[in-house]
This record gives sequence, C-alpha cells and structure tokens, in this order.
Amino acid sequence: MPAPASSTVDGRPRARGLGIPFAGRPGPVNAITDVTGVEVGYTTLVHGEGPLRSGEGPVRSGVTAILPRGRSKPAQPCAAGWFALNGNGEMTGTSWIEEVGALTTPVLITNTHAVGPCHQGAIDWMVGRGPARGWLMPVVAETFDGYLNDINGGHVRAEHAVSALESAAGGPIAEGSVGGGTGMNCYGFKGGSGTASRLVRHGADEYAVGAFVQANFGARRHLTVAGRPVGLRIAAENPMEDRGWLAPPGAGSVIVVVATDAPLLPGQCKALARRVPLGLGRTGTIGSHFSGDLFLAFSTANEGALTSEFDSDRTYETLRFVPWGGINPFYEAVIQCVEEAVLNALVVNETMVGRDGHRSPALPHDELLRCLREGNVELGEPTS
Repeated sequence: MPAPASSTVDGRPRARGLGIPFAGRPGPVNAITDVTGVEVGYTTLVHGEGPLRSGEGPVRSGVTAILPRGRSKPAQPCAAGWFALNGNGEMTGTSWIEEVGALTTPVLITNTHAVGPCHQGAIDWMVGRGPARGWLMPVVAETFDGYLNDINGGHVRAEHAVSALESAAGGPIAEGSVGGGTGMNCYGFKGGSGTASRLVRHGADEYAVGAFVQANFGARRHLTVAGRPVGLRIAAENPMEDRGWLAPPGAGSVIVVVATDAPLLPGQCKALARRVPLGLGRTGTIGSHFSGDLFLAFSTANEGALTSEFDSDRTYETLRFVPWGGINPFYEAVIQCVEEAVLNALVVNETMVGRDGHRSPALPHDELLRCLREGNVELGEPTS
C-alpha cells in the first residue's frame, strides 16, 4: 500500500513522494481530512473536445465540497475567520462570518460563473437535511477555468453541488484535476486541487492543521520550489504565455481553506487565514491584481458554541481557546501546509487539453528534480 502522506491512493507520487523536502510533521494522510470531523467530496465534469461551442462544451469543470463537521452535522457552527489578499474574486457568506465569527454551512469551491448554481445546491442539500433554522448563508468560492472550460455554458448545476456534498468523506482524498480544480492552471502548468496537513503540539495535547487549495494562479517565471526559482529553468512548453491568452501571466485566482481541531477564537481563525499568503509566497506568487486570493480558516473545536438561534434558552456560551501567546506554532503549520498543498496540486496532475485545443501541460517531474539538484537542494528518496 502506498504511504498516503507521500503518495496518492493509486500510487502516484505527491510532492514529498518526489523527495522534495518540507518542514513540519504531516498528519496520517497529509490532508485537510486529518482534522477531526472534516470531510471532502467532489463532482468532476470532463467531456467533449475540439472548438468551443458555448452551451455544449468542451467541459472541464466541477465542484469541491468541504464539510467542517462532516455530513452528519452540516449546520453546527465552527469558529471562523477570512482574509482577502486580493479581492478580484468571490467567496459568498463572508459578511456573516465577519459579523458573528462562525461558519455554519459547508464550503463549496467551483468556477467563477458557477457560484450561483452551487449556492442554490448548498441550500437545496441543507434544507433537505432539515437544518435547525430557516435561513442559510452558504459559503461558495471560485476561480476562473475559462482557458480550458466552456465557462459560460452553464454546465455546473445545483445537482452537481448536491452530488459533491453527498460524496464527502474523510481519509485520503484525490488531488489534481478533480472537483472545482478540474479546469485550473497554476504557474503555467496544470493546477487544481491540493491539500496537506501538519501536527502541532500544544502542552500535553496534539492538534491537526490542514489546508485545501484550489490553485489557479501564478506566472511560470515566479514558480519557486524548496526555495529555488525553478520556473525559468524548467524546459517545458508554456502555451498560456507563448501563444497569448485573454489574461496576463499570473491571472486566475486561488482559494485556500484552512481547518484545525485546535480550540481557537474567531479572531485567531482570521489570524490563521492572514498567514496563508506567507505559504503561497514560498511558491513564488506576487499576488497578481487579476487573481482573486481569498482565504477561510475554521476550528472544529468548541462544538455547540457560537450558535445564533431565534428562540435560544441559553444564557451564556463558553469558548475554550489556545492563549494568544501559544499561537505561533499554528501560524507556522498553516504556512507549511499551504506551500505543500500548492505543490501537491502541481505534482499530482496530468496534461489536459480543453476548449479550442487549449493545452495545460503537467509539471515535468524529471525537469523539476534536475533544477532542484542543480540548485543544491538535498532531496529525499522518492517514494511510491
């Protein structure tokens, strides 16, 4: 059986499986699902080829669902906070998170023009499960997949969001061209979905911190791995730049969801979200003006607190939390997770051809490792 921290369930190497060094100690499956209760599901839509026939395809898209407390407790609040590095994007529901410091729905991630159907799908799914209250503020985030996908064709529908929610599970999860990340590109290579986790000691306790990234950002020349600027040194095609495209290099967007089972205040969750750009920066991004860089962090601890009900008979609620003076190891874990999650999205991928023959090449492993060796990076033994 492959080791899930370094390999996919079908035996393909993840970033650390190539021997790329990373700091910190990953959880058992090195994924956001190492956080107690978190489940992830996908709907992946790939069909058609050739020229764009708007409304007919080709289709390279999908939906990712992240359920903080799993399918059994979809409306139980979690302490949460969010942060925007660059606002050229969308993440619904954040005004309510800002107001009450709580996340009370699953998180869906899709393409830019599918936010509406996914929002409706989240409502349909939660109403069907009988939530405790009659109003919902779903969190739906997006990145742009129009280079490969018929993004204006309305191919992602509410039922696809429902399907992603219904398929959510814990344990090892797929990465690369799956779910909302299906049609995405990153640093001029095939991008998409990536995840990683770290374990953090706090006193006598141990907690997990996990990150999930929908990576659709970065210019090729900025790609940095293990501290080495490899983007300009990798001898590989770069069709999005070589042949010109609608947007300048680096456009796209990145959504990052950070989860932890450590007990945190809403303000501490927001502080974790503010550390996401430090992890992205390790991979080289400059935070392009045409990239929507939006981040959400939540804690699954303190179950039963942060409620907001019409007829609550509670006089008080209580939050247990890590003292601010002990928060730094969690910041470090976020940075490490985000860096590795981006590289997993790149490494666990294959070349994809989409609309009008648009091509997104896979990151070539051999070329990457050659550049790292030339940069005197001490690589570990590749695993499978």
